[in-house]
Amino acid sequence: MNDFDNPTLAVLEAAGFPLATLSEEQVMVLGSLTGPELDLLVDLKAKLDEVEPEVQAHGNIAGGALF
Repeated sequence: MNDFDNPTLAVLEAAGFPLATLSEEQVMVLGSLTGPELDLLVDLKAKLDEVEPEVQAHGNIAGGALF
């Protein structure tokens, strides 16, 4: 469900959230986030994306046992 009339979902899509892979119910929950909740979620994703290669390397070395 891609409801591009919903500005919250448009922001999440632009931030790289894989909305097309989520259930309709999950997308509805994300679409109902408040402004501060949306800002926090996008900020957290950006921080996680910054360290993604490092986290993936640990997962490959330790078999994901640490995460």
